[in-house]
Amino acid sequence: MWSHGANRPALARSAGEGSKRQSLTDWDLLTPQELQIAQLAAEGLSNKEIGQQLYLSPRTIGAHLHRIFPKLGTTSRSRLRGKLSVN
Repeated sequence: MWSHGANRPALARSAGEGSKRQSLTDWDLLTPQELQIAQLAAEGLSNKEIGQQLYLSPRTIGAHLHRIFPKLGTTSRSRLRGKLSVN
């Protein structure tokens, strides 16, 4: 008679549980363009300055930062700078 939980360890292993995974950082959640924008913002550049370097409008930079901050668990450029120095 089979127990319903008898195959759980095998199922868990096949689903990837217990396997060694590469640990992801918050920075790994960003797209390459978001990463570039985050780094420039952390260096103290304004949206206008970042936009000039990347050929994007300041408003587009602001939209990217609006998506970047929650991914990194921060709400400001100064905290962005702190997170960048940690990683």
